[in-house]
Amino acid sequence: MPRALWWLLVGMALNVTGGSFLWPLNTIYLHEQLGRPLAVAGAVLMLNSGGSVVGSLVGGVLFDRIGGFRSLLAGACLTMAASAGLSVWYGWPHYAVFLALLGIGSGIVFPVASAYAGAIWPEGGRRAFNALYVAQNVGVAVGSALGGVVASYSFSFVFFANLLLYAAFLVIVTAGLRRIPLLPPPRTKRSTEVEKPPSRAVGWALALLCGGYGLCWISYVQWSTTIAVYTRELHLPVQQYSLLWTINGALIVLAQPVLSRVIRRFMPGMKRQMVIGFAIFAVSFAMLFGADSFGEFVASMVVLTIAEMIVWPAIPAVVSGLAPQGKAGFYQGIVNGTATAGRMIGPVIGGWAADALGMKPLIGLLVAFALLAVAAALLYDRWLPKPAEKTGKKTAATI
Repeated sequence: MPRALWWLLVGMALNVTGGSFLWPLNTIYLHEQLGRPLAVAGAVLMLNSGGSVVGSLVGGVLFDRIGGFRSLLAGACLTMAASAGLSVWYGWPHYAVFLALLGIGSGIVFPVASAYAGAIWPEGGRRAFNALYVAQNVGVAVGSALGGVVASYSFSFVFFANLLLYAAFLVIVTAGLRRIPLLPPPRTKRSTEVEKPPSRAVGWALALLCGGYGLCWISYVQWSTTIAVYTRELHLPVQQYSLLWTINGALIVLAQPVLSRVIRRFMPGMKRQMVIGFAIFAVSFAMLFGADSFGEFVASMVVLTIAEMIVWPAIPAVVSGLAPQGKAGFYQGIVNGTATAGRMIGPVIGGWAADALGMKPLIGLLVAFALLAVAAALLYDRWLPKPAEKTGKKTAATI
C-alpha cells in the first residue's frame, strides 16, 4: 500500500477511537448525569445522527471542490473544536449542541476518507476500502473498551481523551497527507464528463445500492437496540451480551486475512461479493428465529460479522467505480449518509415493529430487508452500459 494510505489509516483509527470513547456512553451520561428523560436522550442522539448525514453530504462536496487534504482538515478542525467545547461545557443544553457539531464534523471526515483512499490507491480496488474498514474497526474496539474504563474515574476525563485523540488525528493528517493534497482539476480544464450530470442508469445504480445498504443498516442496528432487549427478556446476562460485540470486533480484526483470501478465490467480482454478503446477512437474521441461548446468539453474531466484513467495504468500492470524474466525494457522501440514516431510523422502525408485532415478526422483517438488498445488488448494474467489455477497462461490477 502507498505510504500516504498508511497515514490515512492511522489517522482514521485515531479518529474513530476518539469517537468511540463517547458514543457508547451518550445515553448513560444524558440520563444519569444530566437527568434527561430517555426520550430526550434519544432526540439528542438523533440530532447527532442528523448532523452526520448533513456532514456526509457537505464532506463529499468539499472533497470534489477543494480536495481531500483540505476537506479532512476542515472536518478534523470542526470535530476538535466541538470536542474542546464539550470538554469545558458538558452540561445541559451545551452537551446537545456540541454533540450535533461533532456529528457534522465526523460526517465530513468519513466520506472524505473513503474518497481519499480510493484516490490514493486506485489500482488497489477493494483493498483500499477494506484496509480503511479494518482501521476504523480497530478504533471502535479500542475506544469502546477504554471509554468505559476512563468513565469509571470521571466523565470529564472521557471528554478530554476524546479531544486529545481528535487532536492526534489532526496532527497525523497534517504531517502525513499535506504533500498529497489531491486537488480537483481546475474548472477550465475539467472534462465534459464532470460538467454533465450523471446518466440516469448511474443514478438508478446508486439508488439501488444505497437502498440495499440502508436496509441492511436498519437491520444491523437492531443488534444494539431491539435484539439487545430481546436477550434480556431471555434472561441472558448483560456480560454475555457485551461479549457478543467483543466477538464481533475480534473477528473483524483477526479473521480479515483469511476472509480476504476467500473473497479473492470465490468472489472475484464486486457484484458477486455484495450478493453473497447480503444473502449471508439474511441467514444471520433467520438464525435468530429459534435462538434462545447464548451459543445460538454467538453463532448468529459470527455469521452477521462475516456478512458485515464482506459487504461494508464493498459498497464504497463499487460506488467509487460508478462515480463520474470529479464526483467521487459527492457519491461517497451519499453512501455514508445512507448508512447514518439507517442507523438513525433503525431503532425507531425496530422499536415500533417489536411493540406492535412482536420479536418474531420483526426478525422476519429483518430477513426480508436483507433479501431486498440481495435483489438490489443483483439489479443495480442491469441498466449500466458495459463498453469496458470491449475496451478492457474495469467497471464497477468487475473491480
